[in-house]
Amino acid sequence: MGEWKEIKLGEIADLIMGQSPDGKYYNSEGNGMPFLQGCSEFGKHHPETTIFSTDIKKLAPENSILFSVRAPVGKTNLANKKYCIGRGIAAIKGKDVDNSFLNHAIFFRSINGGFISQGSTFDSINHSELSKLEILLPLEKIEQTTIATILTTIDQAIEKTEQLIAKYERVKTGLMQDLLTCGIDEQGNIRSEETHEFKDSVLGRIPKEWEVENLGGLANFISGKAWSTKLLSEHGMKIIRISNLHKPDFPYWRFDGKYTEDMIVNTGDVLFSWAGVASSIDCVQYLGEPALLNQHIYNLKFSDDKLKMFTHRYINWFLPSLRKEIEGGAGQLHLTKDKIQSIKVPMPKHEELLKINEKLQSMDSLIDGEWNSLLKLKSQKTGLMQDLLTGKVHVDALL
Repeated sequence: MGEWKEIKLGEIADLIMGQSPDGKYYNSEGNGMPFLQGCSEFGKHHPETTIFSTDIKKLAPENSILFSVRAPVGKTNLANKKYCIGRGIAAIKGKDVDNSFLNHAIFFRSINGGFISQGSTFDSINHSELSKLEILLPLEKIEQTTIATILTTIDQAIEKTEQLIAKYERVKTGLMQDLLTCGIDEQGNIRSEETHEFKDSVLGRIPKEWEVENLGGLANFISGKAWSTKLLSEHGMKIIRISNLHKPDFPYWRFDGKYTEDMIVNTGDVLFSWAGVASSIDCVQYLGEPALLNQHIYNLKFSDDKLKMFTHRYINWFLPSLRKEIEGGAGQLHLTKDKIQSIKVPMPKHEELLKINEKLQSMDSLIDGEWNSLLKLKSQKTGLMQDLLTGKVHVDALL
């Protein structure tokens, strides 16, 4: 393949900076031009809002590159039709350049020393700054097109995998609704009131074979400790705080002093966080190295792993209702121990409980497999972008 050259974006593309139109152009009848205001979900879909008259000037041509010029700066998308664009977006249309290649190259350049660097982001950029963005460009258009085809193909695979995960998640939600309220009979069929006997309970109608238990009767509650910050160190055991349960990259405290055996959390333990805003009320199965437990979290200890698995699934299915019930409280929320222990849990017979666990575990494995595929695809894309958009690996050698 041929020569590569660094060229300023303004030299190889027309740039149209968005401008929110005057309200007089609004078309209440719904026909006219779709309006894009911002890019909060750029890359997933076109966030259309309102419809404006065709008598407007700031238009993104069909197939132009939509580029977010306000935080988060650097997100890109391709216009699937003509749009009116607001202040948060610029439209970029290549001149004698493969536009799909340019889309990949702009995004790659913007996150590698362009507008996004070392974890910091620009709040906004203007026409002058965008036009000066330097793009490394193969001068032969056939090479641009071939590179774009490879990267677009892996993008399509990523999108299909994400769609499949979303589909399986919807199937799982429906399956949990059926299994955790109706269960399955001896033949492996979902029960219904048309074919099976149900009875009234505090949870509503449940299969006649089921009972209802309090969470406090199913598990022992071990409370976390308020660790003195004076005793924290750079080494020793991790301390699990509520934010560690929800944010994978949240830093851990560490403690290098004395502690008792019951303070240790092991992988597989079920942790219930009970303070903070409504979204902080959660039930999480811990997967990690042995650690210590901070205050405002209970470690729920079950006598049986199968019972633990079933109860954990049910509590997570029930939590949205609990959060909705307590939402709207001012400041920090605290669930009392009595409130948590009194959570009602439907309890099938042991054999049925095992079957329910198996069906949901099979669904989880299916979803986990797709997540692993997605991570691999994204890793492959990162490597391909690094190779193909820097000229380190020529596309003919890769092919």
